[in-house]
Amino acid sequence: MYCTKTCPYCQRAEKLLRKRGARVQKIRVDGNPAKLKEMIRRSKRNTVPQIFIGDRYVGGFDDIAELDVMDKLEPLLKGAK
Repeated sequence: MYCTKTCPYCQRAEKLLRKRGARVQKIRVDGNPAKLKEMIRRSKRNTVPQIFIGDRYVGGFDDIAELDVMDKLEPLLKGAK
């Protein structure tokens, strides 16, 4: 998950992912221009969080929250292990 230290959506995303049993690898982009460029290249977006499950791009917090409501987040996480 690409994130910044103070982003509330990043914190919510991390909390939801951990609640669903995911091990979250945080890649901080604040103060790291190379990681920010990498995030934009991979996601085509310039806002955080940007979340990948394995190599699959799933979007930001709203996207994983929607997957969770539709009961699709946990199976996606289990498939990536």
